[in-house]
Amino acid sequence: MSQALKDRTKKFAVDVWLLCSKIPKSREFNNYVNQLLRCSSSVAANYRAAMRAKSNADFINKLKIVEEEADESQFFLELLQTIYKDESTKAELERLLNEIDQLLAITVASLKTARTNFNR
Repeated sequence: MSQALKDRTKKFAVDVWLLCSKIPKSREFNNYVNQLLRCSSSVAANYRAAMRAKSNADFINKLKIVEEEADESQFFLELLQTIYKDESTKAELERLLNEIDQLLAITVASLKTARTNFNR
């Protein structure tokens, strides 16, 4: 686990917050925006917690939470991409989807490695 990934997950949470601050407030959008804000910040918070895990099992468990929250972030970004057709945010949604795809892939690969090392 690295400081670079810790910084990257934190930047993702901040970038999602900045995107969400531009989305109009309505009952419908607020529901998705609130969910996206929660899960995107949870990716960073739980990655940070994984870096301080007390055991291999604790590390794996915390990384599994990162995986779940990243997947949820991806889902809500995809929903917004489908529903919210504002051209000024289209590129930012694409960039954030690409970033969460990469973060999810890194997390899954890290989980596989950690499980292999744990089972030795």
